[in-house]
Amino acid sequence: MKTYSIHLKDKSAEQLEAESLSARDALEYLKARALDKVVAVKVNGELQDLSSMIATGAELEPVYLDSEEGLQILRHSTSHVMAMAVKEIFPGVKVTIGPAIEHGFYYDFDYDRPFREEDLPDIEEKMREIVNADLPFTRNEMMSREAIGFFKGQDEDYKVELINDLGAESVSLYTQGSFTDLCRGPHIPSTGMIKAFHLTKVAGAYWRGDEKRPMLSRVYGLAFPDKKRLKEHLYWLEEAKKRNHVKLGPQLGLFSTYEEIGAGMIVWHPKGAMLRHILEEFEIKEHLRRGYDLARGPQILKTELWKKSGHFENYRENMYFTEIDEQSYGIKPMNCLSHMLIYGSRIRSYRDLPKRYFELGTVHRHERSGVLHGLFRVREFTQDDAHIICTPEQLNGEIKGVLDFVKEMMAIFQFEYDLEISTRPEKSIGSDEDWELATRALIKAMDDHQLQYDINEGDGAFYGPKIDVKLKDALGRKWQCATIQCDFTLPEKFNLTYVEKDGEKHRPVMIHRVILGAIERFIGVLIEHYAGAFPTWLSPVQVAILTVTDRNIPHGEKVLKILTDADVRVEADFRNEKLGLKVREAQVKKIPFMLIIGDKECDTDGITPRKRSGQNLSLMGVKAFVDLIAEECKQRR
Repeated sequence: MKTYSIHLKDKSAEQLEAESLSARDALEYLKARALDKVVAVKVNGELQDLSSMIATGAELEPVYLDSEEGLQILRHSTSHVMAMAVKEIFPGVKVTIGPAIEHGFYYDFDYDRPFREEDLPDIEEKMREIVNADLPFTRNEMMSREAIGFFKGQDEDYKVELINDLGAESVSLYTQGSFTDLCRGPHIPSTGMIKAFHLTKVAGAYWRGDEKRPMLSRVYGLAFPDKKRLKEHLYWLEEAKKRNHVKLGPQLGLFSTYEEIGAGMIVWHPKGAMLRHILEEFEIKEHLRRGYDLARGPQILKTELWKKSGHFENYRENMYFTEIDEQSYGIKPMNCLSHMLIYGSRIRSYRDLPKRYFELGTVHRHERSGVLHGLFRVREFTQDDAHIICTPEQLNGEIKGVLDFVKEMMAIFQFEYDLEISTRPEKSIGSDEDWELATRALIKAMDDHQLQYDINEGDGAFYGPKIDVKLKDALGRKWQCATIQCDFTLPEKFNLTYVEKDGEKHRPVMIHRVILGAIERFIGVLIEHYAGAFPTWLSPVQVAILTVTDRNIPHGEKVLKILTDADVRVEADFRNEKLGLKVREAQVKKIPFMLIIGDKECDTDGITPRKRSGQNLSLMGVKAFVDLIAEECKQRR
């Protein structure tokens, strides 16, 4: 017998006698709460299976099913169950990898035909059989050469490749029933703990993301601790489908994409162009109100300039290049170079600072075709880009000013948001000292504002750390839009200076920042956030005039002129069609107001407004309605 000294985290140690001790038995002895909900355990901070054997002196922390780590383990285990089901249904299939992802999991398979959506019900049924069998997950440590032999015997070429690439002396394998997989673990104790899952879709995916490698079938699924949470999530997925901007955009006459033009290029229809104009005009006014100066740079700049800035070395794969008169040019992916050249065009005094240059700058970035998606990922887009050049002493106030700007703008669109600070990436320029100063400046501004934030290690821009703003839409989904980047490096590279009180030249600091981010992406988010029903101030068409009969057209034309002269965005439907049809079509277009023009309105020289919600307002004069629209716009409703 052996004496074990063990304890739960933040609890006193307890002694027990045993020949050997598993983590599960230890937790039971220590009377850990809700043991039936424990999927794994942290032993001295390291995640392990419940079946793992522990040593004396162990600190144990149960990992519960509904925790973030517990859900990851549940979802990864469910991916193994799916792989087992697929192998049983489709003889000869080869398995690759199957990680947990947000809300679920996927697994990639190599089969002699692509998987189809019609395959999913059969796979789900087989998965339910495996779950009901309550098969234990068992871990086995194996020498790599033995594991290679094992998987070669099963014709699992991808597993052999993975083991060879690991280069480790030994690997761990997990088995449930007839299925064995290469896996680091941990896993849930048995398949019976899987209570709620659903396979959602099939997609193509290149092995290891390499277009030169085989195309695989990727099967996606969801997994939750219980059926209630799965049902709720499926409801929100259906709601997201209804809000899908890729479908709503063309339906509302906002934008289209055309294969003959090229992937990632957006064509804005009149209503979409109007929406952009409203948004961009609003942004210009907000920036001017905050002391920004308008600037504008060219679309192409000499490649030598991109080499000087570091973009050529650190960002070249995302850029397009062309040649004019035997001179190489880079099509701009960012707007900062022109703004620095504007600043450096004359001598600056400390009294001139800060300088805030704002540009609605169109940029081009070489995104891979596989990641392009509607307005969310495009190759040409316009940023509400600004660069603030200031003294080091002004830096804190300027960062806080941008944070305040973000707060005000997000409130207008009814977005909540989270914040994170991204630190120095592996591929970067500048000294350690400058990076430290820049990172501390961002942290201090956040702390001064008493803002909560996470640290995102190694995800900063190549020239400086950044604050990323993750806004949350009506469905609770997060989107990256605003960013605030602190840069000590590019002012050095472009020899930017200002003359201080002592008459000497000093180096300024530069803040790169966007508030809404890419206008295309932000509009995509807005479409889904509002489900296409934009508030009155933002709607490309605010009012639809609907006549009941042809004899009402003269009064409708009179109302149309009054509204147009008052800068109300209006369209008229004077067709000889049934009023019900006209109303339905206006509702499908999600126009905020419909004005019904019938005999009563003609006789009283008035209008009867109807909201898109179906609410009918009282008969009123046209002037009163213009005032109502003006108030809606003033209140940003």
